[in-house]
Amino acid sequence: MTYSLRIGDLAEQFQVPVETVRYFEKQGLLPEPQRSEGNFRLYSDAHRERLAFILNCRALDMTHVEIRELLAVLEQPELGCDAVNNLIDEHVLHVRARIKSLRKLESELVSLRQRCGVPTAAKDCAILDDLGKRSPSRKSADHHLSGVHGRRDRG
Repeated sequence: MTYSLRIGDLAEQFQVPVETVRYFEKQGLLPEPQRSEGNFRLYSDAHRERLAFILNCRALDMTHVEIRELLAVLEQPELGCDAVNNLIDEHVLHVRARIKSLRKLESELVSLRQRCGVPTAAKDCAILDDLGKRSPSRKSADHHLSGVHGRRDRG
């Protein structure tokens, strides 16, 4: 196996920051590369293929736990793919739940926006007034703090 790609080259191939490659190494998703005599990281084609796999999973919003599970199956090609099917089925359920939650959020925002038909002074702003008077539900606040953009625990 030849180790010829430096971290910058690998990152550039996938148009990701170098820090992303290092992060996946720290998380144990990408194996540590060989080092050159000058202590530069040197990556192989196997690293490139694995990084592509990881990035494809992340594009589908999979967690690190889910990616580890898929990598474990990938590394044992003689196994059946039932675990893969189950993981994807569960992921679809998470996505559907997030879509439902986002639709509710959209409805709340549209309703809030409708409170202000004509811009006024901030002291008379119906939106600001409404936001100040609402009693935030703990569940709603926790959800939006932990998943502002639909992210679950990254594991």
